[in-house]
Amino acid sequence: MIEVLFQHIQEKVSLSDLDKEAIKTFFIPKKLRKRQYLLQEGDVCKHLTFIAKGLLRTYNVDDKGDEHMSVFGWEGWWLSDFNSFLSGEQAVFNIDAIEDSELLLISRENYEALTLTVPVMDRYFRILYQNSIVTKERRLMSSITHSAEEKYVKLAESNPKMIERVPQNLIASYLGIAPETLSRIKKSLAMKK
Repeated sequence: MIEVLFQHIQEKVSLSDLDKEAIKTFFIPKKLRKRQYLLQEGDVCKHLTFIAKGLLRTYNVDDKGDEHMSVFGWEGWWLSDFNSFLSGEQAVFNIDAIEDSELLLISRENYEALTLTVPVMDRYFRILYQNSIVTKERRLMSSITHSAEEKYVKLAESNPKMIERVPQNLIASYLGIAPETLSRIKKSLAMKK
């Protein structure tokens, strides 16, 4: 699992062998079975989670019991309820496994120690946070300015892995549309080809 993390880190920054040895000491491996929770709303998020293998989702549930997808993460992604992780407040998101998954967890204390012990990791995480902000801004603008069909087409073009691996009802929730609407969109797009 740790090799997947090293590969991901080295796509952003360079690591020495000493850096790698130090990094190993800060993470805890964890396996999740399909549908098993990593975090439940109301708990405090105690870890940042790197996905070495598998597929997870971050979502919340409204008063009517409807799920609202926030993020899907697969190999090479980080997931967390970041506000809860940083502040110690109760989580507003649930995180569970869509597929059997292998994870690497780092606690807040270890995260802080890691960035001090291996300074290049501070730059790595800064790059991730910057990319995350840009992605969230684009998603927000898309949700405001695009039709349901345009949102689906953009998602399919930019993230075919999500379309292949995530169940359609969860894709619909992620796009903020009804599953029936997504079915109609897909049928309409198929007829245009």
